[in-house]
Amino acid sequence: MAIFILPAGLLVCTLLIAPMLMMARISLNHYDAMSLMVEALTAENYLRAVADPYYQRVLATTLGVAVGCTLVTVLLAFPAAYWLARMESKWKSAVTILTMFPLLVGNVVRSAGWIALLGNEGLVNAALQGVGLSDHSIQLLYTPGAVIVGIVGVVLPYMVLTLSAVIEGIPRQAEEAAANLGARPLTVFRRVILPLATPGVVAGSVLVFILCMNAYATPVLLGGPQFQMMAPAVYDQFSRVSNWPFGASLAFILLAVTILMTVVGSSILGRKLRA
Repeated sequence: MAIFILPAGLLVCTLLIAPMLMMARISLNHYDAMSLMVEALTAENYLRAVADPYYQRVLATTLGVAVGCTLVTVLLAFPAAYWLARMESKWKSAVTILTMFPLLVGNVVRSAGWIALLGNEGLVNAALQGVGLSDHSIQLLYTPGAVIVGIVGVVLPYMVLTLSAVIEGIPRQAEEAAANLGARPLTVFRRVILPLATPGVVAGSVLVFILCMNAYATPVLLGGPQFQMMAPAVYDQFSRVSNWPFGASLAFILLAVTILMTVVGSSILGRKLRA
């Protein structure tokens, strides 16, 4: 049996573990403006990243956006996932494909579409002024709201597909039995569907949260230069400043915080939904 997992194991080690080990070693080096990187074994990059108020704010912004996007995604995805899971039409396969269709479009292309919609001369502002709700352009683009909308649009199909797969496994008889015993639709949802769908909510939330924490193109294009999240900050250190040790330390801090929040959040969410 081990021989069957050997190719996949070697591929993971080659493409994931080896580069991460190299990055870990780079993060312990010293940065010098002249030679760029001096070999060393120092934690100064991590200490600087943790102590710097700017990067504290960037990390806090990243966490806030990721948590907010995850909550919004769950709320938007659950009704759609339930409808998709309970659909008995011959068009169910077509609807499932349409749900996955946004995943075929790159994040940059999607962000360009949101720019056309939310810009000062975009469709949304034109519609608001056309119906008389506003007499001037409203700043919708380059705001935290635009970033959240853009990221939710990216991750929503993942949540819908994950939840619908779990809800399909919930027997209809469980809902019918609760309804026959006098439970109202909201009670059926709260006491029957939601607890049984907990694995899907947790799995989807973890996936969405990880994607939101590591978002790059959407914050850059929809948030503007004043809106900073961790992934663009890491890229700036590598590409613009050429400070590879500090960029590597930021990357590992982002990784550590993502893993910690994922584990803690999954545990808390699972207990609350089952209660």
